[in-house]
Amino acid sequence: MGADGLTSLRSSCGPQETITRLEAAVRDRGMTVFAHIDHTAGAAEVGMALRRTEVVLFGNAKGGTPLMQAAQTIGIDLPLKALVWQDDAGATWLSYNDPVWLAERHGVGPQGQAAVDRMTAVLHEVAAAATTAAP
Repeated sequence: MGADGLTSLRSSCGPQETITRLEAAVRDRGMTVFAHIDHTAGAAEVGMALRRTEVVLFGNAKGGTPLMQAAQTIGIDLPLKALVWQDDAGATWLSYNDPVWLAERHGVGPQGQAAVDRMTAVLHEVAAAATTAAP
């Protein structure tokens, strides 16, 4: 969990509930869920086992376009994505790329700072909503 630019939060929910909560939080903030990549199913198709590992791609043009205007190569890292996965002890995690790290990676200058700040705040809110079960 020490990968550069990666934020990982332990979820108080199982994988499916974390994914469901993530999608709801994304939609509640006016973003779109574009796709799912189920790595576990892909592994099963080739006869291999893999703990629950699923990527959810999401975002909106209003948030991402200003960053691509500042540094078009950031488009390789957009739309945003979150990885929901289980560790070998069965704990569920949600991981995502830190927008500040992405901006540094692609050389987004000061003109993209407001968009980076908004994206960071939204990702923090979405991740918290997905990983924290109501009491």
